[in-house]
Formats: sequence, C-alpha cells, structure tokens
Amino acid sequence: MQRTHHLTDRRSRGPGRVLGLLLALITMIGLTGTAAFAAPDQKGSLPIRLPLLAASPMDTVAAMQPSWNLGNTLDAIPDETSWGNPKVTKALFDTIKAQGFRSVRIPVTWTDHQSATAPYTIDATWMNRVKEVVDMALADGLYVVVNVHHDSWQWISAMHTDHDRVLARFKATWTQISATFKDSPKSLLFESNNEPQFDNTTDAQGIQYNSELNTAFRTVVRQSGGNNATRLLVLPSLHTSSDQVFLDALSGEMKAMNDPNLVATVHYYGYYPFSVNVAGGTRFDATSQQDMSDRFNRLRTTFTSKGVPVYLGEWGLLQFPDSNHPSRIERGEALKFYEQLGYNARTAGVTTALWDPGTWAYLNRTTFRWTDPALFAAIKSSWTTRSGTASSDRIFLAKSSAITARTLTLNPNGTAFRGLWQGSTQLVQGRDYTVSGTQLTLTASALTRLAGNRAYGINATIQARFSTGVPWNIHVTTYDRPVLSDASGSTSDGLSIRTQFRGDQLATMESKYADGSTAGNTAWTPYQEFNNAFSPNYSGNALTLTPAYLNALRDGAQATLTFHFWSGATVTYRVTKNGGSVTGTVA
Repeated sequence: MQRTHHLTDRRSRGPGRVLGLLLALITMIGLTGTAAFAAPDQKGSLPIRLPLLAASPMDTVAAMQPSWNLGNTLDAIPDETSWGNPKVTKALFDTIKAQGFRSVRIPVTWTDHQSATAPYTIDATWMNRVKEVVDMALADGLYVVVNVHHDSWQWISAMHTDHDRVLARFKATWTQISATFKDSPKSLLFESNNEPQFDNTTDAQGIQYNSELNTAFRTVVRQSGGNNATRLLVLPSLHTSSDQVFLDALSGEMKAMNDPNLVATVHYYGYYPFSVNVAGGTRFDATSQQDMSDRFNRLRTTFTSKGVPVYLGEWGLLQFPDSNHPSRIERGEALKFYEQLGYNARTAGVTTALWDPGTWAYLNRTTFRWTDPALFAAIKSSWTTRSGTASSDRIFLAKSSAITARTLTLNPNGTAFRGLWQGSTQLVQGRDYTVSGTQLTLTASALTRLAGNRAYGINATIQARFSTGVPWNIHVTTYDRPVLSDASGSTSDGLSIRTQFRGDQLATMESKYADGSTAGNTAWTPYQEFNNAFSPNYSGNALTLTPAYLNALRDGAQATLTFHFWSGATVTYRVTKNGGSVTGTVA
C-alpha cells in the first residue's frame, strides 16, 4: 500500500526542515518503494503527490503494477465523448487510485485534431485537454503512459505506400507531444505507437517499419530536452504481439538503441477462440491455459530475465464483460482466465494494464462503481495471490429426473481447500459433501435441500473457500432440455426463434450442411461465433440468428444447427434460406 505524506510549506518550517523531512521519508521507504509524497505548490496550500521514482527501469515499471486503461475516451473518434463515455474528471483518477491501481495508460488519438498536411500541427485546444487529463492523474500520484493510439490504423498503416509522409507526420506528432510534456515528471511515460500495423506488408516488412518508427520516436523524444532526455519510453512489438519472432525483433531494436530507459510492451486478449467464443472455444481449457503460459514465459525469457521491463499495455477478453449484450463467455470460465493471468504476470515480472472501454464494461465512469464488483474483487485478488477454482461453477439438475450426487474437480492452484458454505452456514463434510483428492462430491441429500422447489434457474449458490484468494461460487441450477419453435424471418432482419430455455444457458452453435461442410459466416469452423452469428435473449425467451449468419447461407440449401447448452443438452434445428426469406423448423 502506498503511504502519502503531506509536506506543506509553512513559514515556521525553513528549507532545512523540509529537506530533513524528505530525507527521512526516503530513508523510511527506500528508493525502490512505491510511496508517494506531497510537494507544496508555490503558495504552499495544495499538496501535489508525486510517485517516488524507483532506482531502475525494472523497479519503476514494477512500481506501476497494477495499471488501468482510460479506454474509449481520449482515443475515441473524433472526440472524447464520441464513444459513450463522459468527460474525464479528477474524481475518476481519485477512484482508480483508491481502488489500488498505481498507474494509468491514457490512449490518445490525434488524427482528427491534427492537420493532415505539413507541418502536421496539433490543435492547441486538444493538446491542452490531453495535458489537463494527464496532469489530473499525475496529481494523484499515479504513473501515466501516453501514446499515439488509433492513428496506427488511420494513417500510420499506409507507411508501405506513403513512407516519407507517414514518417514526417509521425515525427511531427511526437515533436509536439515531447515539447508539451518535456518538463512533466518522469512518472510520465511515452509509448511510441499502439498496435503497429502496416497495410499490404509481410511480417518482415512490418518489423522493419515498426523498428523505423520506434527509432524515430526515441530520437525525437531524446532530443527534445528537459526530462525527456531520460524519460522511460515504451516500445511496442509489431501488432504488440508476443509471438517469438516479434519479441526477438523488438529485443534486437532495443539492444541497438543502447538506451537503458526503454520498456517493451505487448497486448494479450487470450486464446482467440476462447476470447470471442468461436470454434468451440467455450472453456478456459488446457489449450487456452497453455497459450497464456507460453506467452508470459516468452516475455520472461526474452526480456524480464535480462533486466528489460515489460508493460502489458492492454489485457482482458475481447468480448467480456459487455453489459450491452448477452455474455459470450461463461462466467466461471472467464474467472479462471483472470485468475491465471494474474499469476502468470507475477511470475514473469510483467506489469499489467487492464483494458477498460468504459461504463458498459468494468468501471462505470458516471457512478465510479464497478459494474460487477465480484469480478473486480477476483481481478484485484489476482494481483497478489492465487485463488482456487473448480471444473465448473454450476451443477445442473434435470427437473425431469431424480437428484443424484454430483462431482466437480477442484483446482486449488496452490491453495488449500477449506470447505463449503451457503452464506454464513458451513456445509458438513461427510454429510453434505465428500472430498477425495481433488474430487468434490455433493451428496444427493444436500443437493435436494439446495434445489428447494426446483424452479428453473439457479436455486442456491454455495461457495468453495480456500486458504487464500476469493471463494469459488457454485450455482445449483434446475433445468430441462430447452425447447425451440418453428420460425420465419428475413435475411435483413434476422430470424427470431421463440425459445423456452427452461433454466439452461447457451454455450455455442454448430452449423453444417448435409454434406458436412460448414454453414455460416465463420467459414473456417462449424462452431459459429457467439453474438456474431447467433445470440440468446433469456428474458425475452428468444434465440436470434443474425443477418450476417443468414446472408452467408447457400440459397435453397438446408443448414442443420446444433445448439449446445451448458447443462450438456443439445437441440437440433434446421434453417433454409430462399432469397430474402428464411424459415426455421424443429428437427
């Protein structure tokens, strides 16, 4: 936890007194601490908290953990509020600081506030607003990262065909940013370019262009004077990818620069099929887990083990959470992802910046409350410790069948299992459940009691508690096989299928023609993308096939759909498109 000391400049305290207090503070917390202190302003009334800079770049970036992204705000197109978030106030950064974050990444898109022709002047009003927001965060004692964001695909990506103009504009952009912030404290970091990408290029060409931009960025900043001479500069790999070929290229660039004040950055949104729920990627399974572990291992081997700091500038799941749409990813599977990422990042020595697009995701920018407090509690716990999980966070009991004992596999993750609770009541081992190794079995009598009147849906929630971390919720759920109805619709509006979900939850949809080939808009896999090809509406008792999916079907050919539910139930359905009309029938 950071400690804050307010040193107000009173006449009774001469320079020696203030210096003595500062020296005492430094002695108390050490040069590598993450404490903040308050320096007086010229009038001696408003304390300004500044992070105590660590002794090395590795220590400084470590002191930035955890980090948070002010997403979809100053990077929104064309203006700060264009993507649904309110204007930033200092209260937002006060909240972030109070919630335990030590740094913020402030993505900035400059394109619509800059001349597209030489000398590529950035509008003074926009530059002043960016500085105002940055200063708010710095005033809270937060480290700050500022970058060039969506410009990467708006004009920088044309470097292959418009090399000289793009390079000139890039240099002009950073010349102006550097001049504005050259006297800002070194707790402000600059990031070259977000997710570098170049049109119609091979990876080898893209690596070359990215290296050229990173080199130009460093040269411009270093020559601008002030604190920029030694400011920490954040350099991305091509696509901010952690594939080894891109890490090796970035490592080579950084070695050639021979500058100790450099930080490597990549992004990570998980194994793609799991992150968006496509190709049957419904679970955080061994493949997803290995993908994550491999990437952090590569970061450790290539950079942090050699004393080069790594800043994971964005991380999360591509389509989770999103309060505006049905959840693509089952909650328990998502929680496993967050838990392991925190662990992998800590063991690799990587600082992580959660990507937060705004009010509909993690932090509500109006109320300053987390949209899902339990999810944030799990994320926060992962910063410092491990949490136990299980093979599932649901036990499904078919209403049409007698209740029998059910078994889950515990994943202690290095913790010790402490028992099961329902609220404040502890379940009794031997009577309500048994444990054999990692096998947790709930008895038929306990499940009968927990299921109560067996209404469809969640009947009770119990918690598996472990020696550290957050508890694992297990939802005892009554269901029966869902029932779909015949339907008709159009390729322009979609097909809405009346559905009785009967307590179950949709996992994925498989779509094939009679010859076994894939039917749908995601042609490379029969398991279509959740919310892109199909979407459930639980409260509206409907399941929708989207225009994107329907328009991709062959005219006149019948597609057989298999809906897979989390209980293990499946329902087969058939869809036929004839021109702009679509019909659906129960198999």
